[in-house]
Amino acid sequence: MSEPTPGVVLALDVGARRIGLAVSDSQGLTARPLGVLERRGRDADVAALGRVAAEQGATRLVLGLPRRLNGGLGPAAEGIQSLGRRLGRRLGLPVEFVDEALSTAEAQEVLLAADLSRARRRQVVDQAAAAVILRRYLAGQGERA
Repeated sequence: MSEPTPGVVLALDVGARRIGLAVSDSQGLTARPLGVLERRGRDADVAALGRVAAEQGATRLVLGLPRRLNGGLGPAAEGIQSLGRRLGRRLGLPVEFVDEALSTAEAQEVLLAADLSRARRRQVVDQAAAAVILRRYLAGQGERA
């Protein structure tokens, strides 16, 4: 596990259909939701994420890693690790993984507290979950996987 360096961090909450995006400021102090990418296939996803990383000036990528209750990694986590390795090679950026346990539930709570409609919550939950993952990373909370 390497220590974060100053620079923009791009966080990903990778799902089967969508990838939630969040980005930090250049000092690594704040996390803000950035948007959602619809999954289009491995190569198209990597290309789209490369464009986002370049547009944001990202110096590091952080991916949420789903662990099983016993702490092990299942097929979904292995797929995310594979995506992370591919992104790291393609973009030449360091990639880290953070346990994403309950990040979507935490994001839902925040969105409920903000009194967003169910439809609006569905639109933004993935990027809100990515922001939760990024905040955990920046704060050094959440076990790095």
